[in-house]
Amino acid sequence: MNFGGGAAAGGGAPMGALANQGAGVDVMSWYMDIPLISRLYLTGAFLTTAACAVDIISPFSLYFNWDLVFSQGQVWRLITSYLFFGAFSVDFLFHMYFLVRYSRMLEEGDFRGRTANYVLMLLFGIVCISLMAVFTRVLFLGSALTFMMVYVFGRRNPDVKMSFMGIFSFQAPWLPWVMLGFSILLGNGVIMDIIGIIVGHTYYYLEFVFPVIAEIRDWPIKRILVPPPPLVWLCGAFQDPLNVRIHDD
Repeated sequence: MNFGGGAAAGGGAPMGALANQGAGVDVMSWYMDIPLISRLYLTGAFLTTAACAVDIISPFSLYFNWDLVFSQGQVWRLITSYLFFGAFSVDFLFHMYFLVRYSRMLEEGDFRGRTANYVLMLLFGIVCISLMAVFTRVLFLGSALTFMMVYVFGRRNPDVKMSFMGIFSFQAPWLPWVMLGFSILLGNGVIMDIIGIIVGHTYYYLEFVFPVIAEIRDWPIKRILVPPPPLVWLCGAFQDPLNVRIHDD
């Protein structure tokens, strides 16, 4: 299955380089070339899965459970439920491909030089997905966060052409819907996919559409999702949160 976007510079590097160069690939160089936040997420997901594979930790201590989080103080579940993607398998590699590919594209594209804003996007997604997951029976939420990334990438790159198994081509904004349809055809659950799309659209509106409307109508609040100074400081150096690329429709 190929959901490659030829117009997205550098987007295919995470997995494409490994496939094309085989054993000659310098894995460490590829790994260090991944932007910081995407690299941390990939590392956390891999180490969590590896720890479960060798029985250091159990998936039962990782899954999302609202009652355990707030009644027993197991707050780590708010993070670990986004790090476990199942046992090492083809499905795990598939999830890692999408995670690295689209997280990297976002971090090197719209969020280049705005690490704090990208972290805020992920935190926004985690909070919203977790709140919506309370009303579902899904235990691990990482796929919804990945779907959110795919949705935001698609909306921010409307001219990028994608392909599905070389059968037909489509524009990037259709990618999450093509993936959703493929999941339905395979008989997989789509609750997390739908939640990821909803949260992705909410974030896209608040981050890229609302500021344009607020500026045109001269509303007193021009931006809603502004990273707090401590987060900006933690992510490196001071960056002006108003100096961003916004939606120009």
